[in-house]
This record gives sequence, C-alpha cells and structure tokens, in this order.
Amino acid sequence: MLECGDAMANLPMIPELLKQLFRQPATNTFPAKYLPPSVTGFLKMVSRGEAAIHPPVATPPEFRGKITYEPEGCIGCSLCVKICPAHAIELVNETKTIRIYVSQCIFCSQCTDMCPKGSLKMSDEFLLADEDRYSDNLIVE
Repeated sequence: MLECGDAMANLPMIPELLKQLFRQPATNTFPAKYLPPSVTGFLKMVSRGEAAIHPPVATPPEFRGKITYEPEGCIGCSLCVKICPAHAIELVNETKTIRIYVSQCIFCSQCTDMCPKGSLKMSDEFLLADEDRYSDNLIVE
C-alpha cells in the first residue's frame, strides 16, 4: 500500500512527462517516412540505387561503423586477432591476412587502435542488416 510520502516522491516526474509528450522526437525516422511492406526488400532496393533513405542520417565525427580493411598494408602481425574481445577477427595463415566477421563485431575499435600499419579503420557505414550472417556484406577480407 502506498503511503503519502511515496506518492509525493513521484510527483516531480509528472512535469517532465508532460514536457516529453509535446516535445519533438530527437531521432530520425527510420528508414523512410512510409515503411514498405518489407524493410529488407527496401534496403536491397537502396543498395541497388532504386530507392533512397530520407532523410539521410548524418554520422558524427569518429563514428564507429563497419570496419574497413586494406590488405596491402597488413603485415599479418595478428595483434588485432589477439585484442578483439568479440573474437570477430581471424588470421588467414596462407595469405597472412585477416578475415573480419562483422556480425560478431561489437564496434569497440580496439583493433583499429592496435593496428601498427593503420590497415583497419572504422567507416561511417551502419546499415548492416542482412538475413545471412555469412554474406559478403558481413565478412571483410
């Protein structure tokens, strides 16, 4: 049973709730004003250039999106493999390059900080939804 003191303690949140009811949302609508029947189908149309996402979502500076990898600069030191807390990076011994499983990545950017040659970078790409976790879009080589 609520006591009088408990009910009074909850009153300060009522003005904040009323403010939030009439405030504009702080986020962009995703992915479009009117969603199509299939969001996955819409994203495929976007990737083929047949549709566009409106409004475009600006990414902030130092955004940690999908990892990009430049294999020609990689020396195969495997420091990124050792530092990755999600075990999303594996060393390909035959070529002394790495393979990154983006579906496992937690976007912590530790691998990019550790890379002595700067072969790993975080991009601003964030629309990574896919039905297959091993698709070409989600594996970086």
